[in-house]
Amino acid sequence: MAAEAREFLALVGPPLPYPFDDSGRRWIEYRPRTRPGVSLAALEVPARKAALRLLATGLSPHAYAQALSIMSLEEVLDRSEGYRRGRHLNDFWVSVFGTPGSSWGWRFEGHHLSVSMTVVGGRVSPAPVFLGANPARVSYGAHVVSRPLAPEEDVAFALLAALSPTERSLAVVSEVPPADIESGASAAAVPLSPAGVSATVLNPAAGALLAALVEVYLDRLPAPLAEELSPGLEELRFAWAGPERPGAPYYYRVQGSDLLIEYDNTDTGNHAHSVLRRPSSDFGADLLAEHRSAYH
Repeated sequence: MAAEAREFLALVGPPLPYPFDDSGRRWIEYRPRTRPGVSLAALEVPARKAALRLLATGLSPHAYAQALSIMSLEEVLDRSEGYRRGRHLNDFWVSVFGTPGSSWGWRFEGHHLSVSMTVVGGRVSPAPVFLGANPARVSYGAHVVSRPLAPEEDVAFALLAALSPTERSLAVVSEVPPADIESGASAAAVPLSPAGVSATVLNPAAGALLAALVEVYLDRLPAPLAEELSPGLEELRFAWAGPERPGAPYYYRVQGSDLLIEYDNTDTGNHAHSVLRRPSSDFGADLLAEHRSAYH
Protein backbone atom coordinates (compact mmCIF):
# COMPACT_ATOMS: atom_id res chain seq x y z
CA MET A 1 0.00 0.00 0.00
CA ALA A 2 2.79 2.43 0.92
CA ALA A 3 4.70 1.58 -2.26
CA GLU A 4 1.69 2.30 -4.46
CA ALA A 5 1.01 5.54 -2.60
CA ARG A 6 4.61 6.70 -3.08
CA GLU A 7 4.43 5.97 -6.79
CA PHE A 8 1.14 7.85 -7.06
CA LEU A 9 2.54 10.87 -5.19
CA ALA A 10 5.65 10.93 -7.38
CA LEU A 11 3.43 11.22 -10.46
CA VAL A 12 1.01 13.77 -9.00
CA GLY A 13 2.96 16.10 -6.71
CA PRO A 14 1.40 19.10 -4.90
CA PRO A 15 -1.05 19.70 -3.35
CA LEU A 16 -0.61 16.10 -2.19
CA PRO A 17 0.17 14.88 0.33
CA TYR A 18 -1.90 16.82 2.82
CA PRO A 19 -0.74 16.85 6.45
CA PHE A 20 -1.76 13.73 8.35
CA ASP A 21 -3.64 15.86 10.88
CA ASP A 22 -5.58 17.68 8.15
CA SER A 23 -9.21 18.03 9.18
CA GLY A 24 -10.25 16.59 5.81
CA ARG A 25 -8.84 13.16 6.66
CA ARG A 26 -11.91 12.24 8.74
CA TRP A 27 -14.33 12.64 5.87
CA ILE A 28 -16.87 10.57 3.98
CA GLU A 29 -18.98 12.04 1.16
CA TYR A 30 -20.80 9.75 -1.24
CA ARG A 31 -23.13 12.37 -2.68
CA PRO A 32 -22.28 14.36 -5.84
CA ARG A 33 -20.61 17.23 -3.99
CA THR A 34 -17.36 19.18 -4.22
CA ARG A 35 -14.63 17.25 -2.43
CA PRO A 36 -10.91 17.67 -1.66
CA GLY A 37 -8.12 15.78 -3.36
CA VAL A 38 -6.89 15.32 -6.91
CA SER A 39 -9.41 14.43 -9.61
CA LEU A 40 -8.81 11.46 -11.89
CA ALA A 41 -10.01 13.67 -14.74
CA ALA A 42 -7.01 15.96 -14.22
CA LEU A 43 -4.44 13.16 -14.31
CA GLU A 44 -2.45 11.67 -17.14
CA VAL A 45 -2.93 7.95 -17.75
CA PRO A 46 0.10 6.76 -15.68
CA ALA A 47 -1.05 8.73 -12.63
CA ARG A 48 -4.63 7.61 -13.10
CA LYS A 49 -3.49 3.99 -13.22
CA ALA A 50 -1.40 4.55 -10.09
CA ALA A 51 -4.50 5.89 -8.32
CA LEU A 52 -6.46 2.78 -9.26
CA ARG A 53 -3.63 0.54 -8.09
CA LEU A 54 -3.70 2.33 -4.73
CA LEU A 55 -7.45 1.73 -4.51
CA ALA A 56 -6.88 -1.96 -5.29
CA THR A 57 -4.56 -2.35 -2.29
CA GLY A 58 -7.49 -1.61 0.05
CA LEU A 59 -10.10 -3.86 -1.59
CA SER A 60 -10.49 -7.54 -2.33
CA PRO A 61 -10.58 -8.48 -6.04
CA HIS A 62 -14.37 -8.70 -6.20
CA ALA A 63 -14.85 -5.45 -4.26
CA TYR A 64 -12.42 -3.72 -6.63
CA ALA A 65 -14.64 -4.93 -9.49
CA GLN A 66 -17.67 -3.57 -7.64
CA ALA A 67 -15.93 -0.20 -7.22
CA LEU A 68 -15.06 0.08 -10.92
CA SER A 69 -18.62 -0.90 -11.87
CA ILE A 70 -19.92 1.84 -9.59
CA MET A 71 -17.61 4.38 -11.23
CA SER A 72 -18.83 3.36 -14.69
CA LEU A 73 -22.46 3.77 -13.62
CA GLU A 74 -21.88 7.53 -13.58
CA GLU A 75 -22.04 7.42 -17.38
CA VAL A 76 -25.21 5.29 -17.30
CA LEU A 77 -26.85 7.67 -14.84
CA ASP A 78 -25.76 10.69 -16.89
CA ARG A 79 -27.43 9.27 -19.99
CA SER A 80 -30.66 8.51 -18.12
CA GLU A 81 -30.74 12.12 -16.88
CA GLY A 82 -30.33 13.48 -20.41
CA TYR A 83 -26.70 14.50 -19.80
CA ARG A 84 -27.89 17.52 -17.80
CA ARG A 85 -25.44 17.21 -14.91
CA GLY A 86 -22.32 16.22 -16.79
CA ARG A 87 -21.58 13.17 -14.65
CA HIS A 88 -18.57 11.17 -15.79
CA LEU A 89 -16.57 8.13 -14.71
CA ASN A 90 -13.43 10.15 -13.95
CA ASP A 91 -15.17 12.38 -11.41
CA PHE A 92 -13.42 10.59 -8.55
CA TRP A 93 -10.87 12.12 -6.23
CA VAL A 94 -7.81 10.83 -4.41
CA SER A 95 -6.31 12.27 -1.23
CA VAL A 96 -3.17 11.18 0.61
CA PHE A 97 -2.47 12.37 4.16
CA GLY A 98 1.00 12.24 5.67
CA THR A 99 4.08 10.43 4.39
CA PRO A 100 3.59 6.79 3.37
CA GLY A 101 5.63 4.66 5.72
CA SER A 102 4.91 6.72 8.84
CA SER A 103 1.45 7.56 10.18
CA TRP A 104 -0.50 8.24 7.04
CA GLY A 105 -3.71 7.55 5.18
CA TRP A 106 -5.54 7.86 1.89
CA ARG A 107 -9.04 8.16 0.49
CA PHE A 108 -10.51 7.34 -2.94
CA GLU A 109 -13.90 8.97 -3.31
CA GLY A 110 -16.64 10.17 -5.62
CA HIS A 111 -20.36 9.72 -6.17
CA HIS A 112 -21.36 6.40 -4.55
CA LEU A 113 -17.81 5.41 -3.65
CA SER A 114 -15.71 6.29 -0.60
CA VAL A 115 -12.82 4.14 0.61
CA SER A 116 -10.63 5.36 3.48
CA MET A 117 -7.51 3.64 4.82
CA THR A 118 -5.35 4.77 7.74
CA VAL A 119 -1.93 3.27 8.47
CA VAL A 120 -0.21 3.62 11.86
CA GLY A 121 2.83 1.62 12.91
CA GLY A 122 2.55 -0.53 9.79
CA ARG A 123 -1.02 -1.61 10.64
CA VAL A 124 -4.00 -0.71 8.47
CA SER A 125 -7.33 0.55 9.79
CA PRO A 126 -9.73 -0.04 6.87
CA ALA A 127 -12.87 2.01 7.35
CA PRO A 128 -15.18 3.55 6.30
CA VAL A 129 -15.84 1.68 3.05
CA PHE A 130 -18.93 2.93 1.19
CA LEU A 131 -20.28 1.40 -2.02
CA GLY A 132 -23.48 2.60 -3.70
CA ALA A 133 -25.13 2.16 -7.08
CA ASN A 134 -27.57 4.19 -9.17
CA PRO A 135 -29.10 2.43 -10.96
CA ALA A 136 -28.69 -0.49 -8.59
CA ARG A 137 -29.98 -2.84 -11.30
CA VAL A 138 -29.97 -2.60 -15.09
CA SER A 139 -31.97 -5.27 -16.89
CA TYR A 140 -32.68 -6.44 -20.40
CA GLY A 141 -36.01 -8.21 -20.26
CA ALA A 142 -35.62 -10.97 -17.67
CA HIS A 143 -31.82 -10.70 -17.80
CA VAL A 144 -29.78 -8.66 -15.32
CA VAL A 145 -27.07 -6.69 -17.12
CA SER A 146 -25.60 -4.83 -14.14
CA ARG A 147 -26.10 -5.27 -10.39
CA PRO A 148 -22.94 -4.37 -8.47
CA LEU A 149 -24.37 -4.85 -4.97
CA ALA A 150 -26.12 -8.16 -5.58
CA PRO A 151 -24.53 -10.06 -2.64
CA GLU A 152 -25.41 -7.29 -0.19
CA GLU A 153 -29.06 -7.55 -1.24
CA ASP A 154 -29.46 -11.30 -1.80
CA VAL A 155 -27.95 -12.49 1.48
CA ALA A 156 -30.02 -9.95 3.45
CA PHE A 157 -33.28 -11.15 1.88
CA ALA A 158 -32.27 -14.77 2.53
CA LEU A 159 -31.69 -13.86 6.19
CA LEU A 160 -35.06 -12.12 6.41
CA ALA A 161 -36.79 -15.16 4.92
CA ALA A 162 -35.06 -17.47 7.42
CA LEU A 163 -36.36 -15.60 10.48
CA SER A 164 -39.19 -17.12 12.47
CA PRO A 165 -42.29 -14.95 12.97
CA THR A 166 -41.10 -14.02 16.47
CA GLU A 167 -37.58 -13.22 15.25
CA ARG A 168 -38.99 -11.16 12.40
CA SER A 169 -41.16 -9.15 14.79
CA LEU A 170 -37.99 -8.18 16.68
CA ALA A 171 -35.95 -7.49 13.55
CA VAL A 172 -38.45 -5.31 11.66
CA VAL A 173 -38.24 -1.99 13.51
CA SER A 174 -40.36 0.08 11.12
CA GLU A 175 -42.69 -0.37 8.19
CA VAL A 176 -41.20 2.77 6.63
CA PRO A 177 -37.49 2.85 5.72
CA PRO A 178 -35.33 5.91 6.35
CA ALA A 179 -34.51 8.09 3.35
CA ASP A 180 -30.83 7.09 3.46
CA ILE A 181 -28.32 5.21 5.58
CA GLU A 182 -28.61 6.76 9.02
CA SER A 183 -24.87 7.30 9.58
CA GLY A 184 -24.94 9.40 6.39
CA ALA A 185 -21.85 11.45 5.65
CA SER A 186 -21.03 11.95 9.32
CA ALA A 187 -17.36 11.70 10.23
CA ALA A 188 -18.38 9.88 13.42
CA ALA A 189 -20.60 6.81 13.30
CA VAL A 190 -22.61 6.12 16.45
CA PRO A 191 -24.71 3.13 17.56
CA LEU A 192 -28.19 3.30 16.06
CA SER A 193 -31.49 2.40 17.64
CA PRO A 194 -33.67 0.46 17.75
CA ALA A 195 -31.03 -2.24 17.50
CA GLY A 196 -33.27 -5.04 16.22
CA VAL A 197 -33.02 -8.74 16.92
CA SER A 198 -30.00 -10.22 18.74
CA ALA A 199 -28.02 -12.98 17.08
CA THR A 200 -28.25 -14.91 20.35
CA VAL A 201 -31.95 -15.65 19.80
CA LEU A 202 -31.81 -16.56 16.11
CA ASN A 203 -32.51 -20.05 14.84
CA PRO A 204 -29.43 -21.83 13.43
CA ALA A 205 -30.24 -21.12 9.76
CA ALA A 206 -30.83 -17.42 10.41
CA GLY A 207 -27.71 -17.18 12.58
CA ALA A 208 -25.61 -18.68 9.79
CA LEU A 209 -27.06 -16.20 7.29
CA LEU A 210 -26.36 -13.27 9.63
CA ALA A 211 -22.73 -14.40 9.81
CA ALA A 212 -22.71 -14.71 6.01
CA LEU A 213 -24.08 -11.17 5.64
CA VAL A 214 -21.33 -9.75 7.85
CA GLU A 215 -18.80 -11.71 5.79
CA VAL A 216 -20.12 -10.07 2.60
CA TYR A 217 -19.09 -6.69 4.00
CA LEU A 218 -15.82 -7.75 5.61
CA ASP A 219 -14.83 -9.50 2.39
CA ARG A 220 -14.74 -6.13 0.68
CA LEU A 221 -11.30 -5.96 2.29
CA PRO A 222 -8.17 -7.97 1.54
CA ALA A 223 -8.26 -11.23 3.52
CA PRO A 224 -5.75 -10.26 6.28
CA LEU A 225 -7.73 -7.10 7.07
CA ALA A 226 -11.09 -8.87 6.97
CA GLU A 227 -9.86 -11.53 9.41
CA GLU A 228 -8.75 -8.89 11.92
CA LEU A 229 -12.19 -7.27 11.98
CA SER A 230 -14.34 -10.38 12.28
CA PRO A 231 -16.70 -9.87 15.27
CA GLY A 232 -18.21 -12.47 17.56
CA LEU A 233 -21.63 -13.51 16.31
CA GLU A 234 -23.13 -13.28 19.79
CA GLU A 235 -22.65 -9.49 19.89
CA LEU A 236 -24.46 -8.76 16.62
CA ARG A 237 -27.94 -7.35 16.13
CA PHE A 238 -29.92 -7.14 12.88
CA ALA A 239 -32.61 -4.57 12.07
CA TRP A 240 -34.85 -4.13 9.03
CA ALA A 241 -37.16 -1.29 7.96
CA GLY A 242 -39.66 -1.17 5.11
CA PRO A 243 -41.39 -3.83 3.00
CA GLU A 244 -40.03 -7.36 2.97
CA ARG A 245 -39.76 -7.84 -0.79
CA PRO A 246 -37.15 -6.96 -3.43
CA GLY A 247 -37.93 -3.96 -5.63
CA ALA A 248 -39.67 -1.96 -2.89
CA PRO A 249 -37.73 0.64 -0.87
CA TYR A 250 -36.14 -0.98 2.21
CA TYR A 251 -33.27 -0.66 4.67
CA TYR A 252 -31.26 -2.90 7.00
CA ARG A 253 -28.36 -2.67 9.40
CA VAL A 254 -26.09 -4.94 11.43
CA GLN A 255 -24.37 -3.68 14.56
CA GLY A 256 -21.71 -5.00 16.91
CA SER A 257 -19.43 -3.49 19.54
CA ASP A 258 -17.22 -1.90 16.86
CA LEU A 259 -19.14 -2.66 13.70
CA LEU A 260 -21.86 -0.83 11.78
CA ILE A 261 -23.19 -2.14 8.49
CA GLU A 262 -25.96 -0.23 6.73
CA TYR A 263 -27.76 -0.77 3.43
CA ASP A 264 -30.62 1.17 1.92
CA ASN A 265 -32.46 0.99 -1.36
CA THR A 266 -35.01 3.64 -0.56
CA ASP A 267 -35.09 6.28 -3.28
CA THR A 268 -36.86 4.57 -6.17
CA GLY A 269 -36.15 1.01 -5.12
CA ASN A 270 -33.30 1.07 -7.65
CA HIS A 271 -30.77 3.32 -5.93
CA ALA A 272 -28.65 1.62 -3.27
CA HIS A 273 -26.23 2.77 -0.58
CA SER A 274 -24.15 0.47 1.62
CA VAL A 275 -21.39 1.08 4.12
CA LEU A 276 -18.98 -0.75 6.41
CA ARG A 277 -18.03 1.38 9.42
CA ARG A 278 -16.33 0.93 12.81
CA PRO A 279 -17.77 3.46 15.28
CA SER A 280 -14.76 3.30 17.62
CA SER A 281 -12.12 2.78 14.94
CA ASP A 282 -13.10 4.70 11.80
CA PHE A 283 -10.21 6.65 10.26
CA GLY A 284 -7.69 4.76 12.41
CA ALA A 285 -8.97 5.96 15.78
CA ASP A 286 -8.09 2.62 17.37
CA LEU A 287 -4.53 2.51 16.02
CA LEU A 288 -3.88 6.16 16.88
CA ALA A 289 -5.07 5.61 20.46
CA GLU A 290 -2.75 2.59 20.81
CA HIS A 291 0.14 4.59 19.34
CA ARG A 292 -0.35 7.52 21.73
CA SER A 293 -0.59 5.17 24.69
CA ALA A 294 2.59 3.33 23.73
CA TYR A 295 4.79 6.23 22.63
CA HIS A 296 3.44 9.38 24.30
